[in-house]
Amino acid sequence: MKKNSNNIWKIILGFGVFIVLIVSFFGYQDIPINQLKKKYTDSYSSFVRVGDMDIHYKDQGDKKDSIPIVLIHGTGSSLHTYDHWTKELIINHRVIRMDLPGYGLTGPFPDRDYSYNNYVAFLKVFLEKIGIKSCILAGNSLGGNIAWRFTTKYSEMVDNLILIDAAGYPMKSKSIPLAFKIAQIPIIQNIFTVISPRFVAKASVENVYNDRTKVDEELVDRYFELTLREGNREAFVDRFKVKSDTISHKKIKLINQRTLILWGEEDELIPSQMAYLFHNDLPNDTLVILKDVGHVPMEESPSESLRPVIKFLKN
Repeated sequence: MKKNSNNIWKIILGFGVFIVLIVSFFGYQDIPINQLKKKYTDSYSSFVRVGDMDIHYKDQGDKKDSIPIVLIHGTGSSLHTYDHWTKELIINHRVIRMDLPGYGLTGPFPDRDYSYNNYVAFLKVFLEKIGIKSCILAGNSLGGNIAWRFTTKYSEMVDNLILIDAAGYPMKSKSIPLAFKIAQIPIIQNIFTVISPRFVAKASVENVYNDRTKVDEELVDRYFELTLREGNREAFVDRFKVKSDTISHKKIKLINQRTLILWGEEDELIPSQMAYLFHNDLPNDTLVILKDVGHVPMEESPSESLRPVIKFLKN
């Protein structure tokens, strides 16, 4: 009996040592917001109060442009994913982009509600706060889902719509980023809010690129470090706890705005078959499939993906 008791204590002690080692090697503290601001803001960065959140956004280009382009990023990303596009678009347009609640420098929703309805409500208040009455709305992945839902609810505020590898229809991914998988595993997902190795961020970014050689250390650092903004890791997990919506996509047919559907042919997170569902449902759309490109065209192949956008805007 005593021998069995000693063995149990050895196992407990060994497990405790294992946990200490894991935390030592892979545990990361939150990075102070002021430290992140020094690195990830510039002269174009602004913050606006929405509820109890300070929303990080950039408003560039001609302020006289009454119908600006509003760019919305996807899960785990930030407004920086549109850096290359913005440099070109501001030559002829006003461009606004923000860090969604739960990501980037903005930080989490205080109520931890990451439903699409809450994101749509947030976007409405945000646009009103900065004085936008009408816009060209563009979104990638999660951002695309928010964009088309916003359009169905506030049609009068959307002049044209651009959907970039947008979520919306029930589907099965061909491949899922490692961070997404971890965030959906009970118990492990809670540990992820403390233990979040950099290699998970790197593997996850590589997963959504077709050409992984384009994933450099600076890009990985940006994704990883902004994840360490206070509250973002918990928000990342909370987002995956939201129940799937299998009904709202039926409203897509009601969207009459001119719409550009832009998709990476090699997207394995939201496969290109989904692009054709949007194409079939939308009554006034243009479909462009980009060869040899993954889930984030504006970041992986900015010049190639921007050409159809500029053409769409000119028309």
